[in-house]
Amino acid sequence: MVVATTGFFDGVHTGHRTVIDKLCEVARERGAESAVVTFWPHPRNVLRQDAKYLRLLTSLEEKTELLRQCGVDHIHTIDFTKEFSRLSCEEFLKEYMIGRLGVSTLIVGYDHRVGNTAYSTDIEATAKKLGLETIKVKSVSDSYNTISSTYIRNLISTGGIVRANGLLGYNYRMKGVVVSGNGLGRQIGFPTANMNLYEPLKLIPENGVYAVKVYVEGNCHLGVCNIGERPTVNDNRGIVIETHILDFDEDIYGLDMTLEFFDKLRDEQKFESLDALSAQLGLDVRQTKSIFA
Repeated sequence: MVVATTGFFDGVHTGHRTVIDKLCEVARERGAESAVVTFWPHPRNVLRQDAKYLRLLTSLEEKTELLRQCGVDHIHTIDFTKEFSRLSCEEFLKEYMIGRLGVSTLIVGYDHRVGNTAYSTDIEATAKKLGLETIKVKSVSDSYNTISSTYIRNLISTGGIVRANGLLGYNYRMKGVVVSGNGLGRQIGFPTANMNLYEPLKLIPENGVYAVKVYVEGNCHLGVCNIGERPTVNDNRGIVIETHILDFDEDIYGLDMTLEFFDKLRDEQKFESLDALSAQLGLDVRQTKSIFA
């Protein structure tokens, strides 16, 4: 016996977890296996629905790990293709959920979509026709909106990292490799580790300066991360992710690095001189230490 739910689950946020918690609860009560059926890549990328604007809260690796942490027994990732997108709700439920996975009960969210046209009411009616039980979970809201991946993406894109973290249920992270920069940070007393992201569609927070934790070689450090175009230097490198790691001076070029975002300190700004920039960085470091004290 298998109890399952299905969806893209970008971010595996607190709204998603309400569905997944119900999934695990029902499975335990019935002595069944719990399963999440998800997809990769994102349907908007495949169907070209404003794909150039879509950025993701989680890579496939991050999403899978977060789902595992929720206590799900099985995670099935379906390759989302144009051919797959043409399946109707009934075809998907019959072929994949019942035929391949042996699902007997389906947990559906408030805006659950399966197949090329169906929303939750259609899912429930179609599932009943096929002998599938459905259990519907209500939406979850904060003081402003229903919690959704789109809502959280908008918060991160506009500097609302603290609220976004609360809705995610964990602190937003980015993972990449440390690459060489122009060495200016070291010249002014604040060496930085520049990072290239592993997931090219990963959402980058709004330009600005952030208090972060930095994970490298299994160790955790405090850091001040600047995201932006470095207007004081104006070196035309585009958006740069550079982090000054506090009380740290090791060569980590080529190593994995993960940034965990806690708070936005200020907007990115252009300074009149490198001395003025250095003085502000000193203030940023002190504020970061205060946040983590």
